Amino acid sequence: MNNRTAQCACGQLSLTAKGEPLRISVCHCKQCQRRTGSPFGQQARFPRERVEIRGEGRRFERVADSGNRIAFNFCPECGSTVYYEMQVAPDVYGVPVGCFADPDFPAPRVSVYGEHRHHWVTLPGDIELS
Repeated sequence: MNNRTAQCACGQLSLTAKGEPLRISVCHCKQCQRRTGSPFGQQARFPRERVEIRGEGRRFERVADSGNRIAFNFCPECGSTVYYEMQVAPDVYGVPVGCFADPDFPAPRVSVYGEHRHHWVTLPGDIELS
């Protein structure tokens, strides 16, 4: 089984995800743009039972554009978001793909909130748009 480790910038908060992600997606919503400082957020979802979290985190909760609650768990030292929890999918953790710092991480298969996508962002040709 493939294990992947994600961590914050300072290394204080980390997680290990066992096995392949359930879903890999990019989100172009304005809140993901603000949270990441990038034109989109990219995340992988893993079943909670396959994730081990180490270190101390803090939570920031908000209501997503969909109306569902989402809780971001970030390092209190460096501020990096390492994982998040979604009201709509309580049995999974979402992990920002950049926290894995792995250039071989699989490509996203789903793209959401495309109406906010920056015009120059190019997506894989076979990506599912929702």
